[in-house]
Amino acid sequence: MKINIKKLDHIQLCIPIAHEEQARNFYSNVLGFNEVEKPLELKKNGGLWFQLNNIQLHIGVENFENKSKAHPAFEVENLEKVKEYLIANKIEIKEEIKIPNQERFSFRDPFGNRIEFLEYIKE
Repeated sequence: MKINIKKLDHIQLCIPIAHEEQARNFYSNVLGFNEVEKPLELKKNGGLWFQLNNIQLHIGVENFENKSKAHPAFEVENLEKVKEYLIANKIEIKEEIKIPNQERFSFRDPFGNRIEFLEYIKE
């Protein structure tokens, strides 16, 4: 099976807990990104989302004692078939929190890097 990756959807970087104002200043005021509203379902996790042209940057907060949440997210076609393919290749899938208009899951590469695959739902 060939996975048809359509585009890079977003990059997530992480900051220490309670440093949103510092991140907001840097990414908005220094780099010129526009802050965009996070989906309601994800607001409780903290962090910020930014947009500059067609580039979306997600800033997550985390305790740096655990594995990082930082990741690229790729939009794919046939997400369920891709998931079955990865599982068949002994890759452990983590179901992500549901957000409107998309299905998604993540997994770790052999080196522990997190990767997210998503597919937008047409309504």
